[in-house]
Amino acid sequence: MSDNPKDATQKKWIAAGSPAPATLVEKAAEAGVTRLICVGCTFEDSMRAVQFAQPWPNVWASIGIHPHEATRHLQNPGLLTRFAQLAAEHKVAAGGECGLDYFYNHSPKKDQETILRFQLELAQKHDLPMIFHVREAFNDFWPIFDEYDIKGGVIHSFTATKKELDEILARGLYVGLNGIMTFTRNAGQLTAAKAVPRNRLLLETDAPFLTPAPQRDTICEPKHVRVTAKFLAELRGETLADIAAATTCNAQLLFDL
Repeated sequence: MSDNPKDATQKKWIAAGSPAPATLVEKAAEAGVTRLICVGCTFEDSMRAVQFAQPWPNVWASIGIHPHEATRHLQNPGLLTRFAQLAAEHKVAAGGECGLDYFYNHSPKKDQETILRFQLELAQKHDLPMIFHVREAFNDFWPIFDEYDIKGGVIHSFTATKKELDEILARGLYVGLNGIMTFTRNAGQLTAAKAVPRNRLLLETDAPFLTPAPQRDTICEPKHVRVTAKFLAELRGETLADIAAATTCNAQLLFDL
């Protein structure tokens, strides 16, 4: 992985031939993925997500500053001012991806907390649900989260245990599962995935990363949500139709799509 996560993302798309966004949306629709949220992780990403969503009736944006990017944004107050203005833009469905990441610590923990609080306050002001990134940091995340009155949210890319799942559900949050579930060797993660109530489950890609098996050698795209859904249906003893209907309903309720 690059020292700069943003660089790693760009290199991944370039290596895949820089597929046209319109093509990705069309291929997703062909796979039955009818609604998409383009997730921002920096001010620049969030601005592009908002711009991209405008002409598409089935695409929305989220605006977020990833914990990896906390220090860079704190060093430029002008970026934070411009970022805050995005919250009032048309088709902004959520705040995030934001949170705490103690696995990589690309930004110091203090900076991560400051940027997280900044975004929680913004979401509270604009009544936005949140997309949270929490990696090896739940013990610090929950006391911060509990200070705010947030409309709702999802813990994205969930890979923790039943203990963390219970804490998430106790707060009325949703659980986002992606391609990791199709190739993880951690039995605890699969046990937790089976335990997520259907009315709290969401599907995601984390594109361009985390392509589900058996397509691990390709770039992850929105269309791959169907692959993950099929795997989870088999894992949980449910039908693909039931998983699709439930997760679509959950996304509509949380993000007001």
